[in-house]
Amino acid sequence: MDSTWTLDSRLAADTVPVGDLPLARALLSNDANFPWLILVPRRPNLVELIDLADGEQVQLLGEIAAAARTLKSVTECDKLNVAALGNSVPQLHVHVIARRHSDAAWPKPVWGVKAPAAYQPAVRDGLVNAIRRGLKIP
Repeated sequence: MDSTWTLDSRLAADTVPVGDLPLARALLSNDANFPWLILVPRRPNLVELIDLADGEQVQLLGEIAAAARTLKSVTECDKLNVAALGNSVPQLHVHVIARRHSDAAWPKPVWGVKAPAAYQPAVRDGLVNAIRRGLKIP
């Protein structure tokens, strides 16, 4: 990957690294209210999906699908939400959020509904390890 790529400091502050896929870095949002992955393509100066080359757009879609399948399997969620908003953090990143009918925001979007709750370290580490296994990240 390009050596000039860096992760936005706000994404770094709010997440726990899971590992690198061929194109994107996978991160776990540090919010135990909603199991939530964020994929960030490791290319500099990306803002929109259309900023990726055509082949990289296809690659990212495949990585989103793999992350979604893994998150659904690990969390046994009722629904997955996938979004690339970028209004607050312009660096291109894609949210993959596991939702349950019983979660605090259901059926509305998760943003701004409840203050983030940090994971207990053992729970967070177990979730990260399960996601790594599902995504085949060493």
